[in-house]
Amino acid sequence: MRTILPINQEWFYKPEFSQDDVVNTSHGNDNYQCVCLPHTNIELPYNYFDDKAYCFISCYKRHLHLEPQWKGKRLFLDFEGVMNYARIFVNGIFAGEHKGGYTPFCVEITNLIDFAGENEVTVAVDSTERSDTPPFGGQIDYLTYGGIYREVQLCVVSPVYIEDIFITTPDVLAADKQLAAEIRFDGLSTVVQEEHTVEITLYDGETKISSLTKAVLNDNPLFVNLESLDGIQLWSLNNPKLYHVECVLFQGENEIDRCKVRLGFRDVSFTPDGFYLNGEKVKLTGLNRHQSYPYAGYAMPARVQRKDADILKDELGLNTVRTSHYPQSRHFLDRCDEIGLLVFEEIPGWQHIGDEQWQLQALQDAREMIVNDRNHPSIILWGVRINESQDHNSLYTRTNDLARKLDPTRPTGGVRYLSNSEFLEDVYTMNDFVHDNGYGKYLASVIRDYGTYDNLQNQDGGLIALRDPKDVTGLDEAVPYLVTEYNGHMYPTKRCDQEERTVEQALRHARVQNDSYANSGIAGAIGWCAFDYNTHADFGSGDKICYHGVMDMFRIPKFAAYAYSSQKSPDEEVILEPATYWARGERSIGGVIPLVIFTNCDEIMFYYGEELKGTFKPDHEHYPALPHPPVVVDEMTGEWGMHWEDAAFVGYINGVEVIRKNYSRNPIPAQLALAVDDSRLNTGDWDATRVVVKAKDHIGNTMPFFYEAVNIHVEGAGELIGPAQVTLIGGQIAFWVKTTGDAGKIAISVSCPRLKVEEKAFIRVETF
Repeated sequence: MRTILPINQEWFYKPEFSQDDVVNTSHGNDNYQCVCLPHTNIELPYNYFDDKAYCFISCYKRHLHLEPQWKGKRLFLDFEGVMNYARIFVNGIFAGEHKGGYTPFCVEITNLIDFAGENEVTVAVDSTERSDTPPFGGQIDYLTYGGIYREVQLCVVSPVYIEDIFITTPDVLAADKQLAAEIRFDGLSTVVQEEHTVEITLYDGETKISSLTKAVLNDNPLFVNLESLDGIQLWSLNNPKLYHVECVLFQGENEIDRCKVRLGFRDVSFTPDGFYLNGEKVKLTGLNRHQSYPYAGYAMPARVQRKDADILKDELGLNTVRTSHYPQSRHFLDRCDEIGLLVFEEIPGWQHIGDEQWQLQALQDAREMIVNDRNHPSIILWGVRINESQDHNSLYTRTNDLARKLDPTRPTGGVRYLSNSEFLEDVYTMNDFVHDNGYGKYLASVIRDYGTYDNLQNQDGGLIALRDPKDVTGLDEAVPYLVTEYNGHMYPTKRCDQEERTVEQALRHARVQNDSYANSGIAGAIGWCAFDYNTHADFGSGDKICYHGVMDMFRIPKFAAYAYSSQKSPDEEVILEPATYWARGERSIGGVIPLVIFTNCDEIMFYYGEELKGTFKPDHEHYPALPHPPVVVDEMTGEWGMHWEDAAFVGYINGVEVIRKNYSRNPIPAQLALAVDDSRLNTGDWDATRVVVKAKDHIGNTMPFFYEAVNIHVEGAGELIGPAQVTLIGGQIAFWVKTTGDAGKIAISVSCPRLKVEEKAFIRVETF
C-alpha cells in the first residue's frame, strides 16, 4: 500500500552551504535554525531592499524516521517547489538534482536508506539567478525568492506502483458520458511477470458511479475506458462539479497500490469567434497573478494560496486567471477547480531565450508542468512560449509538439507582444498595451521605436483600448485570439496615489474590458495585473515594487478593482463603489468632477448635503458593451471657496433602494477595525491567515490620508510574519499570522498611539 507522509516540520536551515554539510550531521548547533516548510531563505522588507538579497546557496537538513514495515518498499522524496536548483543527498550520498523553481519533482532514495540506523536528508538550494535555467539569463521584472518554498512529502510505494494517471473526458456534450484513463506504472520490468490487474472506479463523493477491472499484462501505459456514465454533471463556472477516480493496482489478489485523481467533465474550445465552455460562449475576463507576498516571498501555505483564488473569483468577480509567468502552487490550482476559476498556465520565462541547453530546460519545464497539472479541469490553455520573447521557430515548434503529445485535449498559446508574429500555437495570445488615453504622439513614437507596435501609424491609443485581432496577427483569416496583458506598467498606480490617477487607472481597465466585450473576435482579456509585486532595480517605482495591480501586495483593493467587481450580477452581490476620497482639494483643480461610481445598480441618486443633485444612470454611451458601465457625475455645485458638504450615494435596482454609502465633509479618526480572513486555523504543518487593519472615521469610512504607525502583538499558538510595527498606507495595511503547530488560541492586538485605542482579534487553532 502507498503511504504519503508530509515532512514539512523539523527541518534545520542555515543560509550557507559547503560540501562539508553533506556529511556533517551536527545540525543541532548554533549554525542551524529549526524551520517548517514552506520556507523562504530570507525574510525581506516590504520595499527598498537589495534585490539580490535572496540570491545565495543555502542548506536544509532533516532526519527521516522510517517504519520497519517499509523495508522492501520503494521510497521517494517529493518536492513541490525549490527555488532554483536543488541537489539532494541522503546519508552523505548524492541522490538527485532538479533545475527550475516552479515545478514539482521526486527523488528516489530507496537504495540510500539505512533501516538499522539514523537517516539524514541534506538539500543544497542554489537560489541564485542561474543563466542556464529559465526564467533567467536576461532581465525579469519580478523576484524569484529562494528556499524550499513549497511542501515536501515522503512517498512509500511497492516495487511496482502507479506512476501517473491522466484522465480525459471525451465528447462530454453527448448524452452518454465517458471517461478515458491513461495509467502508467513503474517497476513492471524489474519484477518476475505476475498477474497485475487494475480496478478503476469513478466516484461522486462516496457514491460509486462506475467501475472496471482490467489486466495490466505488459501494457504501459494502460488505457481504460468507462462508458455510459449516468447522471454526470458538467464542470462549469457556476457549478464546478468535481468527481474523483480511484485506481487500485493488484498483484494477484493482493492490493499493492492505490491512487486518487480529482477531475471534472467539461469541454473547452477557442475559435475565431471566441471561447466556448461546454458549448456555451463565455467572454474571458481575468487578471494575471504573481504568487508572491510581502516579507515571505513565495513561501506561503495552502490556505493563503487558496485565498488568492477566492479573491479573484469572489471579490473581483473574474472568471479567468493567468499564472504569470510560471506554474503555480497546487493549492491555488485546486481551489480554482473547486470554485470554477479558469486558468491559463504557462512555462517559466520572461522575454529571454538562452542557448540550446537553456531551451532543453524550457522543454523540460513544459513537460513537468503539463504532466503535473493536466488533470485540473480549471486549466483551459497551456502557455508554451516564453512570455514576450521574440519568434523562435525551432524552440516553439518543439514546445507545441510536446504539449499536444502530452495533452491533446487542451489548446496551446504563446504570449507575445509582437504583431505579425509567427503563429505556431492554437490560440494567438497577445499582450496589447496600446491604450494610453491620449497621452500622445510622444508615447506612440517611443513605443514604435522599441518595435512593440509596428502598426500604430493609424491608431490612436486614446481612442482605442484594444486593437482588432487582424491588425495584430497580420493573417488573412481570423484565428482564435486572446489578450493576455493590458494596462499595468503603462500606468502604475499606488493605492494611495492622488485621486485623479487612481480613478484613471480604474477607467483604463473599464475601457479595455468594454472593447473586449465589444469584439466577438477577442475571446477575452486578462489584465496586468491582480496584485502589486516586488521587482528588480531595473523595473518598478524605485522601491522594488511594481505598482501594476488592481490590488496592492496585501490584497487590498484600489479603485481599479471595482471596475471588475462591479461587473458581477447584482443577484450575486450588489456593488456601489464611488471612486473618490471625497475631498475637494485632492484633485489638480479642486472638486471631484468627473465623479465616477462603479456599480451594478440600475441608477444612483446623489445627494450633496441635503440636496438631491440628480439621478444618474450607467454610462452606456462610452461603455456600450460593458455589462455594467460606471456611473459618471459630471455636474455639481460646490465650487472652490464654497461650503463643502457631506455626500450620499443611493443605489436602486428595479426602483427599489438596495445600497447606500455616505461620506463626511469633515472626517475625524475614530477607530481601528480588524478583519481576519479565517477565524480557525489548523494544527500540524504551519497554517496562516491575513488580518486587515483599517483606520476609520466617525461614520465608518476608511481614511485615505491616515498614515500613522500601528503596533502589532501576537501571542499564544501563533506568530507574526513580518515586522511588529508598520505604517498604514492610505489608512489601511494587512499582515499575516501563522501557527506554530500547537492547538490553542492566537491573540492578536493592534494599537495606534494617535488613536489611543487597541483592537483585538482571536483565532482558534485546532485539528480539523
